[in-house]
Amino acid sequence: MNKFFATVRVRGQFLRTAVFADSSLHARLILEYQFGFGSVVLQPVKTVNANEQYTPLQEIISAIKPLTPQQARLDTLKKQKDVASQNLKSERERQKITKAQQQLRISSMKKSAA
Repeated sequence: MNKFFATVRVRGQFLRTAVFADSSLHARLILEYQFGFGSVVLQPVKTVNANEQYTPLQEIISAIKPLTPQQARLDTLKKQKDVASQNLKSERERQKITKAQQQLRISSMKKSAA
């Protein structure tokens, strides 16, 4: 077993942690299993300096507290609001482009008819 250092994203924060694994790939898989797919920001690197600063995995795991049902509901509603506003913006832009294309077609027809 080798000691690997990696940077992971936990609730929007970047934390440097250590993991014991056989290879860099194995270390990455362990971290992704623990913190979720895509949470590993920097590829795990085998340690050279034994005094390097990092946050132990147990400390990170204990810091992650599940949301209460009320907090989860609010979080979901906020995400839905963001998605709806993004969809509204996209639709307005699409309609604006469609209208501009129609006006171009009309103006090109008038020029070709003249």
